[in-house]
Amino acid sequence: MRKLLVIGIGAGNPDHMTVQAIDGLNRADVLFIPDKGAKKNDLADLRRQICDRFVTNPKSRRVEFDVPVRAEPTSSYRITVDDWHEAIAEIYETLIRDELAEDGCGAFLIWGDPSLYDSALRILERVRLRGNVGFELEVIPGITAIQALAAAHATALNRIGDSILVTTGRRLTEEGLAANAGSTVVMLDGKCAFNTLADQDVLIQWGAYLGTPDEIVISGRLGDVGAEIEKVREEARLKKGWIMDTYLLRKAE
Repeated sequence: MRKLLVIGIGAGNPDHMTVQAIDGLNRADVLFIPDKGAKKNDLADLRRQICDRFVTNPKSRRVEFDVPVRAEPTSSYRITVDDWHEAIAEIYETLIRDELAEDGCGAFLIWGDPSLYDSALRILERVRLRGNVGFELEVIPGITAIQALAAAHATALNRIGDSILVTTGRRLTEEGLAANAGSTVVMLDGKCAFNTLADQDVLIQWGAYLGTPDEIVISGRLGDVGAEIEKVREEARLKKGWIMDTYLLRKAE
């Protein structure tokens, strides 16, 4: 039966690669490299650099594939994402069927960790449920943007005795800071949701392009640095054509 490895490759620094991840790359006959278009070519380039640096298996080959662009949400965010995942599932199924031998091993290289705000595992489950192609699945964890953010700011994610909430910009806008979370990590925020918070004394520790040579980090009281983060973020996005950022929020002690 075909074997699929879903490998976390870290938040942007090739040095984030674990020994287990490097071993996985070299077990694979085929390395699947997603291409999200010219604006995000840096992401595909990093995967290529990782393969160039760590892959020593002379029999492995790379197969690049285009990732469809997700439509803007209309009546339902969930329906929009579901349609997008269905389109990707069709691509995955074709890749697995056409590029892997019946006893072959393929690897998907996943930014960060496959278990945190990434859809590859859910999409592969769709493929499995279709029943058109069989495969075994193995997941190899990776360093997340959350870990890279904490390291960049030389901080611990939690305060003593407090809980940690990981959420999205959309949920932060709708719900605000949770009363029972001492620390809140916000991901997938395209609209600077921290600007919706009334409490300007909240501490924010923000980072973009974490782990890469283009890494940017800013921290301070929200009322003091919120506008700066928004300005720097937009300038960076326009310069590179894309941005990946995350941040940690804490109420003042």
